[in-house]
Amino acid sequence: MRVLGVDPGLTRCGLGVVDKSASQVLTMVGVGVIRTSPDLSLELRLLELETQLLLWVEKYSPDVIAVERVFSQLNVRTAMATGQAAGVALLIAARAGIPVMMHTPSEVKAAVTGSGRADKTQIATMVQRLLKLDEIPKPVDSTDALALAICHHWRGSGDNLRAAALAKEKVRLKKLAIS
Repeated sequence: MRVLGVDPGLTRCGLGVVDKSASQVLTMVGVGVIRTSPDLSLELRLLELETQLLLWVEKYSPDVIAVERVFSQLNVRTAMATGQAAGVALLIAARAGIPVMMHTPSEVKAAVTGSGRADKTQIATMVQRLLKLDEIPKPVDSTDALALAICHHWRGSGDNLRAAALAKEKVRLKKLAIS
C-alpha cells in the first residue's frame, strides 16, 4: 500500500510518500516540500499548491492520502492558512477518487514514537530509523509528512485498500461514461 502524507501549510506544505510491503517493511518513495511565496495573493498560492499536489498524485499514485487534522492553534491566521492548504489536498483526493484519512498531531506522535507528547526531534529521529534513511529529511515539514504516512500505515484500517480500489473504479467508470 502507498500512502501520501500531507503536512498542510500555505508557505510550506510537506509531502512524503511511504510504501508498506507485504512483509510490513516501510520504504520512503518520495519526500519534498511545496513552497509558495507570501508575496502572492491567497488564490494564487492555493493554485500553486493545487498544481504541485496534482503532480505528486500523478507521479506516485497513492492508495490513500493522509492529512494532518487541524484542530486548534493559538494563531488564527496560521490555522486558517493550514486549513485552506488541507482543503486543497482533500479536494484533489476527492476528484481522484483517493480515500483520505486525517490524523491529529498527537496520533502521529504516538504512532511514530510511542508518545503523543514527543517533540519534533524525537519524531524526526524515529522517521529516520523506521525508514532506514541516511539522514533526516529537511525541512521539518517533509519529516512531518513522512510521519503522517507512517502513522496511517500503522493506524489506518485494512478497509482502506478496498475503499481505495472502489473509489478508483468509480472515477474510472465516471470518466468512461463522460467520454
